[in-house]
Amino acid sequence: MAKKKIEADNKINVYYVKTDETSIVPVEYELKTDPTKDMYGAITELVQKLEESPGKSLYEAPISGDESGEKPNEKNGDVVGDAWLNRYTYVNNVLKLEFGAQYDKLGITKEVLTRAAIVRTFTQLEGIDYVYFCVGKKEAVRMNSEGDADSATDDPYEPAPLKDHSGNAIGPMKGEDFIYNVDSEINKNKKKEITLYFANKAGDKLKRVYRYVVYNSNISEEKLRIEQLINGPNTNDAFPTINKDTKINSVNIKDKVCFIDFDSSFLTQSNNVTVQVALYSIVNTATELPDVDRVVISVDGDSSFTFMDYNISGAYEKNTDIISK
Repeated sequence: MAKKKIEADNKINVYYVKTDETSIVPVEYELKTDPTKDMYGAITELVQKLEESPGKSLYEAPISGDESGEKPNEKNGDVVGDAWLNRYTYVNNVLKLEFGAQYDKLGITKEVLTRAAIVRTFTQLEGIDYVYFCVGKKEAVRMNSEGDADSATDDPYEPAPLKDHSGNAIGPMKGEDFIYNVDSEINKNKKKEITLYFANKAGDKLKRVYRYVVYNSNISEEKLRIEQLINGPNTNDAFPTINKDTKINSVNIKDKVCFIDFDSSFLTQSNNVTVQVALYSIVNTATELPDVDRVVISVDGDSSFTFMDYNISGAYEKNTDIISK
């Protein structure tokens, strides 16, 4: 897990969306509330910062009212927004954000960048490992001191988990799920939909998952895909296939063969999947690239090794029989 980036003086990066929808950009901010003493206070403070324009015409606040550009009405007490973000809850290191129906009107690129800015901002706080988006509530609710909705103003309509444009539910997200580039004229960001292969619930078949990513153009597409595979799925009906602590030593393509070298953490399999599912999640993900026909996997430079009691060696081609229908 990435190290949290709050300094001793509580400095943090608040992320905003560029108006041309090409990237997110960090703006340094010093938290007035110590999250180790008052997590809900720190969350509320960051919500308010994410609703404010950073004072630069090229940047947009991720939480900024409806699509007409109208700002939310003036806050009253501890009401958390009345345009997009209706309320939040914080339980077991997961911050759940409930947005109004307006959120679904965002275009694909704007939505991904908005989500990236919000998730990367909040996951810097020690104690927030994941951020979970729900959409559907139409009215804001008042939060009490524990971060729960006041029963007198609570809307009985339960919002649904946010879904991607393919209709898949998006589960809790880590900051690492969004690979971004700090605003730069040299290193441009790219936006792309990629196909990843994770396990089904039984762990005996692969499930195709589509993910829309914003990534640094200095990262190769083959490395991007394998990194996203290691990060795991962000949908509730797919499951990880690779140990999340696995590091990529190298990945490159030569003569339509993708060579992937992992560190030894790859050999520790904590997921309930078959060896075929683990192996072909990598192979099928890499062979989605048009210039890859086969995949060679190695561990610390050794291309012949034992994995889950099976010998892995040589080049593997895409296996469509193992993909669930």
